[in-house]
Amino acid sequence: MALGAAFGNTVSKNIGTMKFTQEQLEQINKWASIYLPISDMALMLDVPAEMLRDEIRNKHTEVSLAYHRGKAASRVKLHQQEMLLAQVGSPLAIENAHRNLLDMEDDE
Repeated sequence: MALGAAFGNTVSKNIGTMKFTQEQLEQINKWASIYLPISDMALMLDVPAEMLRDEIRNKHTEVSLAYHRGKAASRVKLHQQEMLLAQVGSPLAIENAHRNLLDMEDDE
């Protein structure tokens, strides 16, 4: 049995959006946190990659929220590590931390 079938993915006939189980959403969150490409996620879920991309692009879906939260959680960890390295004097980490600060200010 395919992994996607085991997760019970379905496509709604009336509005064309995919329905994901809580287990699938947790997997998507986990996979996004390790920067797994969407095409690989789709393969593991046994769904068309373009449909999954469309769901992720739609910021009003649960799958988009799960994906972006997973990705952001890893970004937080990387920023924390970068800051620790900058504080002990790593030139590259200092440069990256400065760029992170500028990105943060641009986003305010």
